[in-house]
Amino acid sequence: MRKTLFKWHSYAALVAMLPIFIISITGSILVFKVEIDSLLRPEHMRVDHVGAQPRVSLDTLMANVLDTHTGYELGGWELFHDNYRSDAGYLIKHGTEEWSKIYVNQYTGELLSQPQTMEHYITDWLLELHYTFLLHNQGIVVGFIVALVMLFLGVSGIIIYRRFWAKFFTLRYKAVRRILFSDIHKMIGIVSSPVLIILAITGGYWNISLLIHEYVEHAGEEHFLITKPLHSETISFETLRLQARQEIDGFSAGYLSMPHEPDSYITYWGDVPNKNPFSSEYSSTVTFDKDEGKLVSKIDVRESGFSHVFVDSFRKLHFGYFGGLVTRIIWCVLGLMPVVLAFTGFYLYWQRTRQRKRAKVSRQELQVS
Repeated sequence: MRKTLFKWHSYAALVAMLPIFIISITGSILVFKVEIDSLLRPEHMRVDHVGAQPRVSLDTLMANVLDTHTGYELGGWELFHDNYRSDAGYLIKHGTEEWSKIYVNQYTGELLSQPQTMEHYITDWLLELHYTFLLHNQGIVVGFIVALVMLFLGVSGIIIYRRFWAKFFTLRYKAVRRILFSDIHKMIGIVSSPVLIILAITGGYWNISLLIHEYVEHAGEEHFLITKPLHSETISFETLRLQARQEIDGFSAGYLSMPHEPDSYITYWGDVPNKNPFSSEYSSTVTFDKDEGKLVSKIDVRESGFSHVFVDSFRKLHFGYFGGLVTRIIWCVLGLMPVVLAFTGFYLYWQRTRQRKRAKVSRQELQVS
């Protein structure tokens, strides 16, 4: 059984080597996406707000964007309250499925950028490459399959080298390269496997969730293309944001999902004071109907069941920021380990193949003689 598992482990790694390379490298970079964006584009990302000046009303911010960019509707709005990062509006071009992002100073109302497609900036392009391999829905399918392969590689590696503890810190530097690479492969594989398994499970879950939404809820139907606002003109998003704070004690909205399909709602996603270190900044939601602004539902993560709390933890577990800078650095480094594993593993596979060929030739020569 162990030999069979070893073969499948090797074959799976060879087949998925290239996409795992892409996911590994881009994922490690994206752990520090905000810092990279702030360094490359401070005029978009930073507001450097000083003092007690409050945020401009959401209604005013949204009106500034839409009045300046006709032919678009808002599909979402990212809110920040830290006096450092700017808000971001997500625009949908009329009659298309094209989404764009625009940055806005939430304390002055100033537009900090022009709308740009979701793959325009380098880190956004890397995110799309990481998530869909630039293949859109087909890429999400590929990503899900690769996540399953990564999960199998992590679990099978632990099973194959289940007695790793016996020689865990053994690196035979003076041995032949094949033995040294084998030691490196085992050590790095065991150390990084728990994190890689977490990344595979969380990433695979998001991919399959999108696939279910796409192929079950939209099965056989053309996507709705927005051409006008789908909410009542009397709706005040600032009023609803303040009401959301009253509905859930300590609620702070981080993202507003706008209705961009006929059956969608107005939903504020946000954080609440919580002792759970894995609770994300979008752990709780308050949802209103788009016609009258009446409360539809609310979810407080502190009162939710295990399944909601568990799935919500995927965000911090996947990006590794549940423990601050330390865990982000660990996730960044261990996220790159599949590159080393692929290199050492391919070398070992190549060496085994050469040995088998040599042995076959030797047997044939003996038979002839």
